[in-house]
Amino acid sequence: MDTKGPTPPNLELLLDVRVKLTIELGSCQMPLRDVLQMGPGSVVKLDQAAQHPVILYANQKQIARGEVVIVNDCYGVKITELFGSVP
Repeated sequence: MDTKGPTPPNLELLLDVRVKLTIELGSCQMPLRDVLQMGPGSVVKLDQAAQHPVILYANQKQIARGEVVIVNDCYGVKITELFGSVP
């Protein structure tokens, strides 16, 4: 976490609280019949183009937008926009 000075004492208590981060690549709707026929190798086409930004959620709250990147053979997200941040 980048800070511009010492952390206020009341905030220090929260810095080690774990939150669930979720990345939304896209979504789709399909008939249950098609879902039940899915198996290994099935492809689900999402409603979002590959070059569009992904959404980052912390505990189901939208907090940022970013780009998918690959780091050491793992997926990652490069944050491009934070929501609700102070300039």
